Amino acid sequence: MTLPDLTPTGSPLPDMAPDVGALVSYLEYDPLPAIVLDPQYQILAANRAYQRQFGGEGQAHVGRRCYQVSHHYDVPCDQAGEHCPMKRATESRGADRVLHIHHTPRGPEHVDVELRPIIDTRGEIIAYVERLATVRGASARPSAEGLVGRAPAFNEAISALQRVAPSTLPVLLLGESGTGKELFAHALHEASDRAQRPFVVVDCSGITETLFESELFGFEKGAFTGATSRKPGLVETAQGGTLFLDEIGDVPLSIQVKLLRLIETGTFRRVGGTEIQRADFRLVAATHKPLEQMIPAGQFRADLYFRISAFPIHLPAVRERVEDIALLADSILARIASAGHGSPRKALISPDALALLRAYSWPGNIRELRNVLERASLLADDGVIRPGHLPESLRRETMASPEALPATAFVLPRKVSDAELARAAVESGGKRSELAARLGMSERTLYRRLKALTDAGKV
Repeated sequence: MTLPDLTPTGSPLPDMAPDVGALVSYLEYDPLPAIVLDPQYQILAANRAYQRQFGGEGQAHVGRRCYQVSHHYDVPCDQAGEHCPMKRATESRGADRVLHIHHTPRGPEHVDVELRPIIDTRGEIIAYVERLATVRGASARPSAEGLVGRAPAFNEAISALQRVAPSTLPVLLLGESGTGKELFAHALHEASDRAQRPFVVVDCSGITETLFESELFGFEKGAFTGATSRKPGLVETAQGGTLFLDEIGDVPLSIQVKLLRLIETGTFRRVGGTEIQRADFRLVAATHKPLEQMIPAGQFRADLYFRISAFPIHLPAVRERVEDIALLADSILARIASAGHGSPRKALISPDALALLRAYSWPGNIRELRNVLERASLLADDGVIRPGHLPESLRRETMASPEALPATAFVLPRKVSDAELARAAVESGGKRSELAARLGMSERTLYRRLKALTDAGKV
């Protein structure tokens, strides 16, 4: 079966086969942006939602290749080192879903892509339908708030979050201290059907055992000395919304059994009360502790662990997302300036200082990065953070690891592949100085490598 040409607006011509024509017509009523592709990656049709969200002045999407529009690539995604949903869907003859960073009129954005093949009566794939949903809870550009990142490890966590958000499954966020668990939990809440209801945080490490039960479940008047009136607990406060148990590994054993009952039955009683209360919340828990190892030691209940870990998500440490450090630093400095912690003007980072930040191991993760940048921005009188403004311990560690910093301080602590460099060059929009600073290399080195890629036809 051959698909005919389309009008410039993406509408099918009268002689289009009824099955595909009906599909294109249906897509106009889809609230999500959607396109129809042929097996050669060509966009055959685009609904109005796609044109509104991904269209641009003077840009016609129909007739172009999907990878040209979404990534500004000259080759399909898999040839540029990325997951190509069409290739996977072709191999499996079923749907494939992936989180990509797409070019949009607003700049690079995280987009949840779902692609399904259209199979004719002979069993041949004649086209594909691709639906796209922009991820609102994360930014691929510097942002003064929320989650920020573009590294593969970060995107993997965001992709998992997007998949589980519409469900009611309990989610367990696993990661080192300082990796942004509360921000991830809040992004999960915002992406769920409970976004308009409360998001309640319980700091399990900050509540003493004697107060834990009353804080969680509330208490009745006269339940104990000082209980002069009834007080609702955090479970009641989260009614209809999300209850985030931060550092759940610190919950006392005596409370774990009551927490398990709450999760299993959806009921609880206030301290000093006899009336059964109904609970309605989405549970999200987080910990930096190895809960599985704590079970044999009798420090954490196995039954509670299996209840809270229905959908675990690993949050990457900063050292697992080195390519995000420049983006994180830019965002943190913007937040520092807007919060009034020093000069209202956002500080800049010199390339050699950025190279040191990228070479450091960051045991305290994003929390430590923020502390370092807050101090450095106060010391940078001219608004430019240089190596001397960074803590001595950080400089000492990076300088003590010659494999982390090559001969010149402008070179990355790890080699950037040709595919990564080509992708970064396309996404930078031609701003060579900014790209060099973000990648931690000199403009001269960047120019030489880009020229070599251009001569080889890779950029």
